[in-house]
Amino acid sequence: MGELHELTIAAAGAALRSGGVSSVDLVDAVLSRAHMTEAQLHAYLTLDREGALAAAERADAELAGGKDRGPLHGIPIALKDNMCTRGLETTAASQILAGYVPPYDATVVSRLREGGAVLVGKTNLDEFAMGSSTENSGYGPTYNPWDISRVPGGSSGGSAAAVAAGSTFGALGSDTGGSIRQPASLSGIVGLKPTYGTVSRYGLIAFASSLDQIGPLARSVEDAALILETIWGHDALDATSHDGDYPDIRQGLEEGVSGMRFGIVEELAGEGYEPDVSNAVAEMVASLEAAGAEVVPLSLPTFDIALSAYYLIAPAEASANLARFDGIRYGLREEGPSTESLMARTRAAGFGSEVTRRILLGTYALSAGYYDAFYGQAQKVRAAIQDDFARAYQHVDALLSPTSPTVAFPAGARVDDPLAMYLSDICTIPSNLSGHPAISVPIGLDSQGLPIGFQVMAPALGEPVMFRVAAEVERLAGFSARPRLEEVVT
Repeated sequence: MGELHELTIAAAGAALRSGGVSSVDLVDAVLSRAHMTEAQLHAYLTLDREGALAAAERADAELAGGKDRGPLHGIPIALKDNMCTRGLETTAASQILAGYVPPYDATVVSRLREGGAVLVGKTNLDEFAMGSSTENSGYGPTYNPWDISRVPGGSSGGSAAAVAAGSTFGALGSDTGGSIRQPASLSGIVGLKPTYGTVSRYGLIAFASSLDQIGPLARSVEDAALILETIWGHDALDATSHDGDYPDIRQGLEEGVSGMRFGIVEELAGEGYEPDVSNAVAEMVASLEAAGAEVVPLSLPTFDIALSAYYLIAPAEASANLARFDGIRYGLREEGPSTESLMARTRAAGFGSEVTRRILLGTYALSAGYYDAFYGQAQKVRAAIQDDFARAYQHVDALLSPTSPTVAFPAGARVDDPLAMYLSDICTIPSNLSGHPAISVPIGLDSQGLPIGFQVMAPALGEPVMFRVAAEVERLAGFSARPRLEEVVT
């Protein structure tokens, strides 16, 4: 069976049901792995050892008694620390929420508990999910298991690093502009953003409400599907929740891609894309063609301005959402002689530089005299991007691209260059602006031994197509490498 912490969710679930291992064994394995790796990686902000072991014991008792809650029953899962967990500190990696313990669970947390998953802890992130490297955390950065001198991506970098390192079997992240898929790419795992509205945002600490979407990070496409099946579905507590039918996302995992038609997005290539990334993507496209798919180049010209539109819309929504952190109701409070000074001092002490930057940018974009010129124009670009997607999907089943233009970059390399950091998400942002699903699958390593991700995009509620293509990409890539942290652990 190999090392327990290296199993997929599907394999661990089969072992649980055959009696080969217990849930307590699985929890012990990931906690031991975390004990070995956390000093180097800092993937977690909170490890709930007692709670996880108690939940594992309950799962073992239920499974032994014939009660099977589903594919995640007894499986250790981690949560990005911007999802509220009842009785467990939830900070969004910000000092302004230090010590905040929610009195309720986010809907995704409730659904994981109902499905029998064992919640092992809360993972690190860029503060309020604002970043692409997990260096903006108010509690220190996370590092990449493949090379601890490099970033794991962001903002869900803690979740990605934990899955890659084996200190959890799967994790949840949130994706506002690529914050699941980009760290999945840089950390050599699978990560996906589902169709907007299919996974409840109730209990997710908001960054940009029209863009935020919770999704899974996992070691395989099948594992990602198992997690998504557990957490998605209509939720009356989320006004944007999809209340129609939900498709069977695993129906085509074994069907291959023969007869399908894919588009390669021309705008997501060229200058700024590392040669190893471009070559690996081209090789995968050729492999898909050899497997019976037709691949055609497609131009989606609005993709060239998607980044600009995103960095007006997202900060504008953030400036409104983060106004609630005022030092009066919960979280950090810095006293002052007036309410205004109390709020100003609290925010100055509690918000990091990137959060402050985006709040200021968003407030400016929404201000009188500039709203139409900035925010209004960005919304028109968003509509044009949606139109481009709609036209593309009249001709192809899915769109293909790199997930990130580069592999994991050195820690500190882009901290003082916000624009270079923002460009990390150039491939992923269009799917957030359209609300469509997209997945990143690892397809190989570059010349430095760092992972490369391949992105599959599909139309709204096109998860079955997305998973079908992703499963074939995974088979063709045959990517099974894992970071060997033992070489650096002391």
